[in-house]
Amino acid sequence: MLLELRVENYAVIDSVAVEFAPGLNLLTGETGAGKSILIDALALLLGERSSSEMIRHGEEKAVVSGVFESRDSLLAATLAANGIDSEDGQLIVRREITSGGKGRVFINNQPATVAVLKQLAPALAMVHAQNESLASFDGAERGRLLDLFAGVDIAQVVEAHEKWKSLVQQIADLQRDESDRLRLLDLWKFQLKEIEDAKPVAGEDPELENEKRVLANSEKLYSAAITAHESLYESNASAAALLRSAEKNLEELSRYDTKFTEVLSTLEGARITVEDIGSNLRDYAASIDASPERLAEIEDRLALLDKLKRKYGPSLENVISYREDAARKISEVENRDELLAALRQSLTKASAEYSKAARAVSRQRHASAQKLEKLVESEINDLAMKVRFKVDIASFEDEDHWTASGFDEVRYLIATNAGEPLKPIEQIASGGEMSRVMLALKATIETADAPRSKRRKGDDCKTLVFDEIDTGIGGRAAEAVGKKLKSLAAAQQVLCITHLPQISSFADQHFVIEKRVSAGKTKTSIRLLEASERAQELARMMSGEKVTETSVKHAEQMLKANA
Repeated sequence: MLLELRVENYAVIDSVAVEFAPGLNLLTGETGAGKSILIDALALLLGERSSSEMIRHGEEKAVVSGVFESRDSLLAATLAANGIDSEDGQLIVRREITSGGKGRVFINNQPATVAVLKQLAPALAMVHAQNESLASFDGAERGRLLDLFAGVDIAQVVEAHEKWKSLVQQIADLQRDESDRLRLLDLWKFQLKEIEDAKPVAGEDPELENEKRVLANSEKLYSAAITAHESLYESNASAAALLRSAEKNLEELSRYDTKFTEVLSTLEGARITVEDIGSNLRDYAASIDASPERLAEIEDRLALLDKLKRKYGPSLENVISYREDAARKISEVENRDELLAALRQSLTKASAEYSKAARAVSRQRHASAQKLEKLVESEINDLAMKVRFKVDIASFEDEDHWTASGFDEVRYLIATNAGEPLKPIEQIASGGEMSRVMLALKATIETADAPRSKRRKGDDCKTLVFDEIDTGIGGRAAEAVGKKLKSLAAAQQVLCITHLPQISSFADQHFVIEKRVSAGKTKTSIRLLEASERAQELARMMSGEKVTETSVKHAEQMLKANA
């Protein structure tokens, strides 16, 4: 559920903050006041693409933030998977858009990505935008909606399809033209021999580089080590000699004053440390091997490794991986017949596993399709229409139609007038009918698991947003849509932008969005209407700028009837 939305410097919005509540939240206002812009800003928090062109003129960045309340298991799992701390059922999302085109995302005040927002979106809100058309739903989206209603889990189908597809590709690779296979075989053998002759070891190059630096600067290193050894340990004026002298004086002091006993112990420890460092430096100098032969050997080895990395990968790990891959390919070609037989056997098994998983999903879809079409048809007919609605599933079990989601193709068919045949829903002509069908379809699918008696303050209450979904309707149909939105809001939080007073009269909370010019700049504001102001707003929606006494009385009657 969306608790709060804040928008700063976005399009014509200077700075607005609005607190939403459970139930039906209606937003009204003059055309161009910024109603849809507010919904676009909310969509940014759900992972929609941003554009620097939406930054308010003269500003450096736009900021959109929202506070959501949700205990959805998907949300908790997504946050944990991305290393983001949860806030006991609340989620704070902020998105910044800069004039340079870059943006930043924060979730619970921790840096995140747009990809994470998209993962979280299904647990937070669903935006049904203005002029959205079911015609834009491709086969995958139509199938997704049915699966969402049916609670279908296609994980096994995805896994089986991936395994089957991989085996098909491996067999196709082995069945290439003979000349291509022989040419590639010679190439792979040459590459394998080149790598194996070099015997690369992962991580050896940085060690060789370090040894090369030591050998190339052996004289400098020897001189520095010996000089440091003498300064610390060897000469009469060395640090160790001076510390020994000071130690004798402190011994004398401690004989008469015990407070120097601890200082004497500390000084003795420092002398021992200095002597150890001096000894180590001496041993290091003695170990330096100024061998030109070894230096040349290392340089040749590094040159060979660099050549391999240029040809087979940016690192020795990549080179070693390439060697293993080449060996595998050679083995596959040389043992082609035996491998093909084994792969075909595996393919037969994988095909059977895919068919079994896909058929199980298909049966579940067919069973749920009948339930869905009855519910949607009932919902549509509640919206002042008389239609027949059908969910049609065509199943194609041949391999040409196998996909990661199964072998079903889903269509939504409708007949809006008696005696007419069922046709794909995208072919219905009326925009008003399309709006009502969309509302019924999505309301049914997205609230299928939410009982009507559920309290609006439920822990997993999700936000549904409808941006002018009432386009093209009026009169009795508009009142029916208002009732449907009110019913939907009993189980979910609903945000709706509308131009229709019939729908506005059903609001639990009614916000008005206003645009005004101040200091030469256009600014958009939003405010919650008091009960006494609602009739005036509905009257304006009915009459326009000139509000009449008749329209006010009519508005009051509507509010009283739909309270």
